[in-house]
Amino acid sequence: MDILIIEDSFDIADMLMKFLKKAGYTSYNAKSGEEGLEYIKYHDVKIVLLDIMLPGIDGFQVCKKISDEKNLPLIILSAKTDKDDKLSGLILGADDYIEKPFDVDLLIAKVSSLYRRHYKKDPIIKVPDIKIDIEARSVTFKKIPLELNVKEFDLLLLLVQSRGKALRKEYILGKVWGMDNFSEPQTLTVHINRLREKIEDDPRKPTRIVTVWGVGYKFV
Repeated sequence: MDILIIEDSFDIADMLMKFLKKAGYTSYNAKSGEEGLEYIKYHDVKIVLLDIMLPGIDGFQVCKKISDEKNLPLIILSAKTDKDDKLSGLILGADDYIEKPFDVDLLIAKVSSLYRRHYKKDPIIKVPDIKIDIEARSVTFKKIPLELNVKEFDLLLLLVQSRGKALRKEYILGKVWGMDNFSEPQTLTVHINRLREKIEDDPRKPTRIVTVWGVGYKFV
């Protein structure tokens, strides 16, 4: 999922989703701050478009929580035009503050610019002892090429790209095996163990791919 729209107006959300789809983005509309925050927990959101005046918790609270916990690129869309409101949104972590009504073409251009700025990928990822070439789908460990199957490569890449973050098992299964997968959690455990055999100095005492009990796994 590329864009999360947190907006309680059906008309505005529907319009945004149509224009975003035309621009090549996928999107989802959460109708409240609570729904939006819950959605972010389980989906790979890239950018948030956030209204301020929402039922339940307001957009400023949502903005602060997202900035504190996820640091996702975020654009506020609001009919509140006071300078203090704009400053509050930007101070709380928003990347931009756009007044309603807005020019949709300009908004899509801002979304595209923000997306490129945050997600332009370097084809080579380096962490201590490990080098991943995304385009060649190759991995070296201590300069020695590793033989990884498709899922092992995808799993290692996901963990390394999310370095320092604890990823839930359900999230990993969805990203690597697909949202509609029928894989058992044991499948993930087997692949984690295989990776540890290849990149851990002592697979029984892993220091790179560690287990976060009750959650899932983390690359450190």
